[in-house]
Amino acid sequence: MNRLEIKRWEGRSFFRVLILAAVIGLITACATVPLTGRSQLNLLSDAQLFRMSLDSYREILSKSKLSQDQAKVAMVRGVGQRIARAAEDFLRENGLEHEIAKYQWEFNLIDDDKTINAWCMPGGKIAVYTGILPITKDETGLAVVVGHEVAHALAKHGNERMSQALLIQMGGIALAVALAEKPQQTRELYLAAFGAGATVGILLPYSRQHEYEADRIGLTIMAKAGYDPRAAVGLWERMNEASKGKRPPEFLSTHPAPESRIEYIKEFIPEAMEYYRPGLNQPVRQRIAWHD
Repeated sequence: MNRLEIKRWEGRSFFRVLILAAVIGLITACATVPLTGRSQLNLLSDAQLFRMSLDSYREILSKSKLSQDQAKVAMVRGVGQRIARAAEDFLRENGLEHEIAKYQWEFNLIDDDKTINAWCMPGGKIAVYTGILPITKDETGLAVVVGHEVAHALAKHGNERMSQALLIQMGGIALAVALAEKPQQTRELYLAAFGAGATVGILLPYSRQHEYEADRIGLTIMAKAGYDPRAAVGLWERMNEASKGKRPPEFLSTHPAPESRIEYIKEFIPEAMEYYRPGLNQPVRQRIAWHD
């Protein structure tokens, strides 16, 4: 073998090593969505996401006006507590007990009647805007929204969208590099990936598959929390009605709602009803934190 052939062989070998490393990285980044069993690719670690989540959540709250309506705040936090406990039960029942400690639940109501939105960041950082309350109408309607958003977090859809955005918009560079080279763009991608992008003017739509998964898991969670999952049909009908003839609410900008969606929800209501216990009032977990 001459020198040229050796160099070619070394080049091909190095290329094979890179491919093998990439394949191993993809395999180790694969996760499975609870309940649906779908495989997904999550390139970001929980530690990275949770660190960004806490920083972003604090920043958003510092720039927002928190509601001083004690009745509404109490409702959001009360619903949130019950959904949080049900979410932990859901993780436990799906063999994901090790995930429970990662969630430090926090629920806040932002005083903004023009914004019809709610979102949940990794680690259980949740915000609801007062603009969505006329559509949710009561605790059960709110439980549909909060359960749906928490389901996105449990299924790690935001990680999946953020990973896709890094691959497509930044050429697949690592999060640490993206933060160092393009901090503002990376931050905006992060907020957009978790439905909080209205604050920066960017919204990344969930895929229909993500939406169906969040609907299905959310129905189960709200039922486990003692809320009637059949109320989800009315909630989404009101949400669709609110979007007719005007700019769609932020909640629908990140959550596409075709007519077939309601039929899909109806399909999985019987599954969720198996967990429903009317009048269930689950106790508050002491480690839930509030922002005062």
